[in-house]
Amino acid sequence: MQVTNWRNKIGLFLVSWILMILATGLAQAGSNPEKIENIKKLLLVSGIQDQLSYMKDGVLNSYSQMIGSAYPNVPDAFWTDFNALIGEGEMVALTEKIIPVYDKHMSNEVVIKLIAMFETPFWIEWKEKMPLISREAGVAGQQWIHELTQTNDFKQKIDRLVKKHELEKLNQASKKSK
Repeated sequence: MQVTNWRNKIGLFLVSWILMILATGLAQAGSNPEKIENIKKLLLVSGIQDQLSYMKDGVLNSYSQMIGSAYPNVPDAFWTDFNALIGEGEMVALTEKIIPVYDKHMSNEVVIKLIAMFETPFWIEWKEKMPLISREAGVAGQQWIHELTQTNDFKQKIDRLVKKHELEKLNQASKKSK
C-alpha cells in the first residue's frame, strides 16, 4: 500500500506538472464540440487520463486500509465488490469535470499542438515507461524512508524535538483535563 502512495504522489506531481504546462495556453471563450473532442484526445495521448486512475486508486486504497484495520477478516468477494465501487461511469464524470478547465484556459490551437507533441515517439516512450519508473522510484523512496527512520540519529532527533517542545508535559496536561 505504501508503494502505491508514493506512486500516487509521483502521479499527482506529474499530472500537476503537465497541467501547469497546459495552462500556458490562451483562454478562449465558449466551447465547441471539436475542441471538446480535442481536449479528450489530449487527456488520452498525454497520459493524464491514465494518471486520473491513480486518483481512483488513492481513494480505494485509503478506504481499504481503514476497512482492513476495522475488519481483519474480509472475504475476497467483498474486495471484488469494493474495487468495483468506482467504475467507468465515475471516471467519465471526473473527466467531464476536468474538460471545462482545459476549455476555459486553452485555445483549440494549443490543444491541437499539444496533441501533436504528445504523439511524438519521445512522449510515447515516456508515457510507457513512467509507470515502471514511478513504481521503482516509489520502492526506492520507501526503502530510504525505512532506512532513515530506523537510524539512531533520526530517533535521537525526534527525541530532542519532543523534549524541546515539551510534548510529554503538554500532553499530560491535556490528559488530566479530560
